[in-house]
Amino acid sequence: MITRLSLLVLLSSTLTVSAADWLRFRGPNGSGIAPDDKPVPVEWSATKNLKWKATLPGPGSSSPIVVGDRIFVTCWSGYAADGQQGTGDITALKRHLVCVDRATGNILWDRSVPAKQPEERYGGMFAQNGYASHTPVSDGKSVFAFFGKSGVHAFDLDGKPLWQADVGDWDDRRSWGTASSPILHGDVLIVPAFIESQAMYGFDKTTGKQLWKAPSEGFASTWGTPIVVEVEGRADLTIAVPSEIWGFNPDTGKLRWYATGLQSDSVCNSLVTDGQVVYGMSERGGGSVAIKAGGKGDVTATNTLWTGSNGSRIATPILWEDRLYWISGSLATCRDAKTGTETYNERIESTGGTSANQDSGGGGGGRRGGGMSGGDYASPVAANGHLYHVSRRGEVLVIKLGPKFELISRNKIEGDTSDHSATPAISNGQLFLRSAKTLYCISE
Repeated sequence: MITRLSLLVLLSSTLTVSAADWLRFRGPNGSGIAPDDKPVPVEWSATKNLKWKATLPGPGSSSPIVVGDRIFVTCWSGYAADGQQGTGDITALKRHLVCVDRATGNILWDRSVPAKQPEERYGGMFAQNGYASHTPVSDGKSVFAFFGKSGVHAFDLDGKPLWQADVGDWDDRRSWGTASSPILHGDVLIVPAFIESQAMYGFDKTTGKQLWKAPSEGFASTWGTPIVVEVEGRADLTIAVPSEIWGFNPDTGKLRWYATGLQSDSVCNSLVTDGQVVYGMSERGGGSVAIKAGGKGDVTATNTLWTGSNGSRIATPILWEDRLYWISGSLATCRDAKTGTETYNERIESTGGTSANQDSGGGGGGRRGGGMSGGDYASPVAANGHLYHVSRRGEVLVIKLGPKFELISRNKIEGDTSDHSATPAISNGQLFLRSAKTLYCISE
């Protein structure tokens, strides 16, 4: 059973920061679960439980992170910032790392980086993704932003540049864009440059020195973010790729084990773990799988616990008290994590009387992976026994976690009709919600 205590144990070997901070994509070890017990509002609007809103320098779909009294988020400007396709001067494109004051919503600093050219043009399926999809990561002392072709950039918390490194400049072969986010393990910054060079990198977080590079054609069509699992007295860096689950040594980048995984030609979401087992899901018939982490070589026969026929299309699921939860299209699903047995599969009706979040036949994940239109891109997060799911049109569904489906509320900030593709952050009872150009603090 995954608990807040076990989440903190998972992080204890890598981070020495406040337990309430949300330092990477989907928070503690990518779980999506709030690391503290403070209640988070289940109802809000433009006039209720909205502490502040901040207008960002440009659009983006990366998620905010929380470091003490500061919020960090990325965006882009200079080209296609108005969402218009095929217009403007692409050489004016810049990517931004923005620091926002947690108490007031005021922007404390904004550091921009000119885009390395040539860059992919904004249009087609790439426009479902944009130029700011990677969520930054922090160790509480520095913050690290991955800007795709424009490289990895390290700053201190006051915005002083520390170092920069390139990780490739390839175009995505499907023109879906790039989205996987960096993570930290101890002193190693791990950068999943799956689109930029079909490789994963390890850098010394202090100096920017490249420690290792793990190249593989198998990384193609992968948009998930890695997680770390502490098993057998060691840390395994795990990632789902098309058809397999891989486990690496995070200090050397060497592959330790692999297993047959998701039967799909693309993987748009990330793994989750209870500390021993990793759970993967995929869209377009890829199904789902539970693999015991650890071992050596091909562990398919010994470590596969169960496989399932369905899974989340884009969003990474929530693992809470031995159950997996996700919303895909108009369906909310709960599955027993131990056996793979489905607990419920409920259709969510929209306020207009038709199914919510209608599936249009694609998979949205360029925001979090992939790049086909349709579906919601944000992954759910959880706090105090509630799941929070953000639709692309800005409606947030709050669902009670448990063996029976129970919709608690539907929330929307009136007036913001922009795209909502970022996964929220939760810290100290506050929910940080990001639309294309606006960051919101939801708080009692």
